[in-house]
Amino acid sequence: MQMCITMNPEVHMAKLTVTSRGQVTFRKEVLQHLGIQPGDKIELDLLPGGRGMVKAARPSGGIERIFGLLAGRTSKVATIEEMNEAIEKGWAGQK
Repeated sequence: MQMCITMNPEVHMAKLTVTSRGQVTFRKEVLQHLGIQPGDKIELDLLPGGRGMVKAARPSGGIERIFGLLAGRTSKVATIEEMNEAIEKGWAGQK
């Protein structure tokens, strides 16, 4: 017999149902709590004792992953000066 005693009132448990295909659906409030948006990936860490830990998968890697991210999405070409001005306005909270 296993018993789980939780002393912290902020800790909540959600029960999920597994379909015949081995799939589960997370409730909206669970996804929001985990910071998971539609299309995001999740990680499941398998722990001893038949337990697991679910968390949002965060992208790893360097800045080079974003190079070319917007290529072909606009016809506007900005100069370095225009980019620097936009960056300065962004840091200053201006649009």
